[in-house]
Amino acid sequence: MHNMVPDFEMKKEWNFGLLYRNADKKDLEAELVNLDFSAKWKGRTDYLEDPEVLKQLLDEDERISATIGTSGKPGYYYWLKYQLEQQNSEIKAELSKIDDIGTFLENELEFITQGISRIPAEKQPLFLNYPGLSGYKHLLQRLFDSAKYLLTEPEEKILNLTAKTAQGNWVSMISDFLSREERKILDEADKEKEANLSEILEAINSTDKKVRDAAGVALNDIFAKHAPAAEYELNSVLHNKKVTDELRGFSRPDMSRHLADDIDTEVVDSLIESVTSRFDISQRFYKLKAKLLGVEKLQYHERNVDYGNSGEKYDFNKTAGLVSKVFNALDSEFGTIFENFLREGKIDVFPKKGKESGAFCVHMEKDLPVFVMLNHTDRLNDVTTLAHEMGHAINFELMKKEQNALNCGTYTCTAEVASTFMEDFVLDEIEKGVDEARRLEILMERLNGDISSIQRQVACYNFEKDLHTIYRSEGFLPLKRIGELFLKNMGAYMGEAVEMSPGAENWWVYWSHIRSYFYVYSYASGVMISKSLKNMVGDDLGFVQKVKNFLSMGTSVSPRESFEELGIDIADKGFWMKGLEELDSMVAEAEELARKLGRV
Repeated sequence: MHNMVPDFEMKKEWNFGLLYRNADKKDLEAELVNLDFSAKWKGRTDYLEDPEVLKQLLDEDERISATIGTSGKPGYYYWLKYQLEQQNSEIKAELSKIDDIGTFLENELEFITQGISRIPAEKQPLFLNYPGLSGYKHLLQRLFDSAKYLLTEPEEKILNLTAKTAQGNWVSMISDFLSREERKILDEADKEKEANLSEILEAINSTDKKVRDAAGVALNDIFAKHAPAAEYELNSVLHNKKVTDELRGFSRPDMSRHLADDIDTEVVDSLIESVTSRFDISQRFYKLKAKLLGVEKLQYHERNVDYGNSGEKYDFNKTAGLVSKVFNALDSEFGTIFENFLREGKIDVFPKKGKESGAFCVHMEKDLPVFVMLNHTDRLNDVTTLAHEMGHAINFELMKKEQNALNCGTYTCTAEVASTFMEDFVLDEIEKGVDEARRLEILMERLNGDISSIQRQVACYNFEKDLHTIYRSEGFLPLKRIGELFLKNMGAYMGEAVEMSPGAENWWVYWSHIRSYFYVYSYASGVMISKSLKNMVGDDLGFVQKVKNFLSMGTSVSPRESFEELGIDIADKGFWMKGLEELDSMVAEAEELARKLGRV
């Protein structure tokens, strides 16, 4: 039953009462000003000599990190509020004050990172092998490994203090500009309506060409309007990255990301090279999609348009019921976690003016709740989006149960595994019992998601490499040059079946990930690893327990070690190529099914 609806009242907006019953500003700020920990340990060196004393320090740090961290509930509260009201100047002001306090506290604790990281190599085994520090072993190893890229304590403090003006404010500015925009577009009844950015981004996927083309015109207009400001924003963040990398001694623009993600550069290079070598797969997919839609070429804004017109809508009740059914079939704990999110108001469901576009799952400190944001518009893609974000949420909830607060985080390359793992099972459920015509539609949706996560994200990674490399050799990148680099890399994975139509050169403007520096490889790795895990679960449902153990590990071990426990060697290029061959087979299946049905 695809229309199974939860039999309890679902809250569809965030319940801020989970953080505060009454959010009084003075109480919020006072909560952060606690420097006892810093005063107790600053100036001491005994924890750098005695592993038992270091354990005492880390245990205290862990207790503070579980709830307060550097911005705690106040920072979380106002950050979440800002996602819903991006034009609210009062929220911005409060968030700015909390950010300043957080930076101050971060600087107050900088001495810990500095001290531990610089423990001499000959003394490091004393701490790494001490039984009392076993829960912090990988954390210590990472600190030791990062020591050569650390600046002095005063220099690190300066970078922390200037981060907002060097990067954060620039990125927030463009995001804010875009969130204010509204344009007239067409609805499915061919009537004009006022729409915000999230709604326009959804409309470009309409099966009605007039609707999606009107939305495409609106988006081109919005991005062209803000492209001149984004030109300076992007050049500023490129310069900030260049300077920081030079100061730290990173030899490549993406090296700091690999260090932060605890992943070998060679592994990422192997992934990027493997996927780039198989851009022919995505090119064939778009060629097939163009034929199925009856056009010679897709316009750039049409690349994600749904194929088929089954008319099936997935309102949120229906979507929640479907996802709940799939999660419970996989593991009862998955279903229980999802029900808790629906009951308690941990999911903000619908789009509204001023709300951030897209979707995400967020968690801050260990003892604080996890929240999910959606912009649900009743499409099939919204079903997989809910499964995706709840995959992250389940990952966080399992991790919080098993790990201490200092290990209660995720690497980007492991975080995306849980989310894409859940998506595939939901599509399997939707596919049950459908005829071949509907199966082709679902297969095209599945391929669209996979190619957007694998080839498109690798194309974006290549775009980022071009941006940083060319900026470092040529200096300021004018708007036209940025657009040329963007079109080159997007065209490389989409091929001749997608026209780089006028306006497409500005679509990097809203792509937030390029401001997070080389994050996007994790989508590609996540999809391919999750598909491998899905195949293993298909062979043995008991394997789900191993997946749960993996999702519980946090940062207590490296990604490579955690994947090895599942029987996956991410250092083996053959692993990536095998995943690409599976994707190739899916495209071939869609091509054959389309021919069989007489659609091409």
